[in-house]
Amino acid sequence: MLFRKSLSGLSDEELVIRFQQGEGRALDVLYQRYGSPLLRFLYRMLWRDAQRAKDALQDIFVKVLERPMQVDPARKFSTWLYAVAHNYCKNEYRKEANRDAAMLNQIISPTHTDFGGDQMDQAVFRKALDKLLDEEGELARTIIVLRYEMELELDEIASVLNCPEGTVKSRLFYLRQRLAQSLGPYK
Repeated sequence: MLFRKSLSGLSDEELVIRFQQGEGRALDVLYQRYGSPLLRFLYRMLWRDAQRAKDALQDIFVKVLERPMQVDPARKFSTWLYAVAHNYCKNEYRKEANRDAAMLNQIISPTHTDFGGDQMDQAVFRKALDKLLDEEGELARTIIVLRYEMELELDEIASVLNCPEGTVKSRLFYLRQRLAQSLGPYK
């Protein structure tokens, strides 16, 4: 072929179908689209360990490469990919169950916590958020990261977590309420 059609203009769903039909370049395009955001997600979820996040990203895409038919072209690819990453992280948590709990709470970057306050306000907010996430556990951390860091919609988060959208909504509502209560003395 003298002229190869660029795949970058295709939708994720079209790329998945082409990848499943044996066109490896389609996976390259999907990797270009989702590699960096997925790496940031994995970094935040895997104790801010850059090497572990890179290894996880490679493992996930190798699994996709080895089993292309597991990708459902009818399902939004990004949501499916975050679900795979979430499950990967859950497996890592199980492996590291005895790891220091303080490391588990270092997920959300303070540079992404933008609420218009000064450094002291950010420190107070960060401390309250860390305490809340420590008390609430893995599910709360995952919901907060997917919603506010990865900017997924509620239905996408529900799909990633394999739970009803109403559960995600109620957890977010509950977490925001708890955070507001913990910040009450600083109003």
